[in-house]
Amino acid sequence: MSEDKPLGGGFAELVGLGVKTLEPGFCHCTLDFGPQVINEWGIVHGGALFTLADTGMGAAVFRTLQPGETCATIEMKISYFKPASQGPIDCVCRLLSRGRNVAYLEAVITAGEAEVARATASFAIIRRNGRAAPSV
Repeated sequence: MSEDKPLGGGFAELVGLGVKTLEPGFCHCTLDFGPQVINEWGIVHGGALFTLADTGMGAAVFRTLQPGETCATIEMKISYFKPASQGPIDCVCRLLSRGRNVAYLEAVITAGEAEVARATASFAIIRRNGRAAPSV
């Protein structure tokens, strides 16, 4: 996928998520640094960073699915290291392991040169009884 394309659907577009690179098992996505994600202290809201990581990891695993499969987040953990008070906000997501029923991924979020958060997540791989899975 080419640079600066929207990622996901309505909610992702609302908060300003975009994608630079999307391949099976890998996603480099971005978050627009703007008023839609800034809290009253002038830093990016933690929930926006969580959304960035979850959406990016979901897109990375989605690109590994076979026809008739979809995926859903089972659990996700995020650790925040520093406030994100400047842009650009980047998130690099990598598939670490994928079995028949579960995929495990990691996301590293940076603001400028600083690593501000790191997340891991497990995604269920769901077979949909012959129906086509939705596209991301």
